[in-house]
Amino acid sequence: MAEREHRRGRREEREETPEFADRLVAINRVSKTVKGGKRFGFAALVVVGDQRGRVGFGKGKAKEVPEAIRKATEQAKRSLIRVPLRDGRTLHHDIEGRHGAGKVIMRTAVPGTGIIAGGPMRAVFEMLGVQDVVAKSQGSQNPYNMIRATIDGLKKEASPRNVAQRRGKKVAEILPSSDKPAEAAVEA
Repeated sequence: MAEREHRRGRREEREETPEFADRLVAINRVSKTVKGGKRFGFAALVVVGDQRGRVGFGKGKAKEVPEAIRKATEQAKRSLIRVPLRDGRTLHHDIEGRHGAGKVIMRTAVPGTGIIAGGPMRAVFEMLGVQDVVAKSQGSQNPYNMIRATIDGLKKEASPRNVAQRRGKKVAEILPSSDKPAEAAVEA
């Protein structure tokens, strides 16, 4: 009995520990015409993140707005992905994401640039914890497709550590060193 309570306590601690921020991106009202009139429903699109490299999105449908937002937030927490960030503020390299007719281009930026991105993409970057990025959406302006394309691109993000580990090398061998061209110029 005590062991079961101990396990339950551990689970509660684990659920409360990660602090997630959420952002409501879009809410859509849909109506269904029936014999007695119209029935309204709501669909919500929510982005959730810990602002330290994890982000996810979810959509929820319900008869009331708060219930739709709650469902979307729960789904977003289940679909979290981890994205490696350079210095905890920007992307490691330029990436492109696609989903359906939506195409997004995300580029690294120097410190102080800020988040230059449109609506739904801005929400993803803010929840991810990115501080400097330049992004452009081409094609579909549908917020669902824009977020899916952004997440698709972020899944392709690779840090030098990941690349080195995949190739079986050290990070120093992967990254270009600024000392080598100077040494070559001196020797020549």
